[in-house]
Amino acid sequence: MNKKILVTGANGQLGSELKELASQYAQFEWVFADRSVLDLSDLATISDVLDGIQPHIIINCAAYTAVDKAETETELADVLNHQAVAVLARWTASHQVQLLHISTDYVFDGSSSTPLTEDAPTGPINVYGQTKLAGEHACLRENPEAIVIRTSWVYSRFGNNFVKTMSRLIQERDSINVVNDQIGCPTYAADLAQAIMTIITHSHWQGGIYHFSNKGEMSWYEFALAIQEIGGWECTISGIPSSNYPTPARRPHYSLLDKSKITTTFGVVVSGYRESLEKCMK
Repeated sequence: MNKKILVTGANGQLGSELKELASQYAQFEWVFADRSVLDLSDLATISDVLDGIQPHIIINCAAYTAVDKAETETELADVLNHQAVAVLARWTASHQVQLLHISTDYVFDGSSSTPLTEDAPTGPINVYGQTKLAGEHACLRENPEAIVIRTSWVYSRFGNNFVKTMSRLIQERDSINVVNDQIGCPTYAADLAQAIMTIITHSHWQGGIYHFSNKGEMSWYEFALAIQEIGGWECTISGIPSSNYPTPARRPHYSLLDKSKITTTFGVVVSGYRESLEKCMK
């Protein structure tokens, strides 16, 4: 019998990239669940739906990711990013099911100046980060064997993301301003999907927290310049401080992730941000 993988948040960037990858992993039976199949905001029904699907592995890509809206929709953000994760983790623990849950660099306060390891102190500065951190804690408390992957600045050809927005604005406008004092590294969702499958097909499952993004260190401004260069578009891009671009939710100033644990534990390959960006834009 083929092992069954359930992917939640099937229509998001990562869920969509896993769909693309699924045909290369025909040894698994795949179930891609969007909100119509598994509504994680309805906590009372989650376990029943899982009982019906009977997965062997759950990849939880579902999340409340509207960072600024989370400041006002705190309850919904907490249900999806924290309480639902606790239910998933509890169910997987009691059914001996493997759980891989996606988290974020926003669990950090941004005060570091060196790449963040998995045991670096957390201290989220916005509601989104707070709910995601609560979700990590609930996940590993309810199922210590679960794997949590923190990632950052995710983009892909699916969904809404920085690469798509910048590509459009750069072509539409003569000049744009982009924040230049938030440092991190982008993650191509296709690379993250591949990393997940490397872990799932690895001979040894090792629970805990892992970091994954592409290789590189840059600001959003430098990321925008790279997008422009690869696109070959004319536009004046200026770097501005975050203070000139106030948003409801504060962003960490520095959230570059150290990827050495995931590479040594599972042999995950980390691509340079530039080659992945070129791949996505093509």
